[in-house]
Amino acid sequence: MFSRFDYSFLFAAFASFVASVALWFLVSHDYGVFVGLWVPSILSLWVGVRLVVLSGRSSIPREK
Repeated sequence: MFSRFDYSFLFAAFASFVASVALWFLVSHDYGVFVGLWVPSILSLWVGVRLVVLSGRSSIPREK
């Protein structure tokens, strides 16, 4: 279902979420919100990359 390439995006989004929660509670609410905004951006980028890969117009290899 997911390729190794997909897991890098999921890991980055999860790491951003964990960093956001840690910053919210340990440092500053503003820093936590700023880093938390990265999560939907990373996931949106992942969707865009998946669309390009699935359409076959990319040099990124697909796993079968």
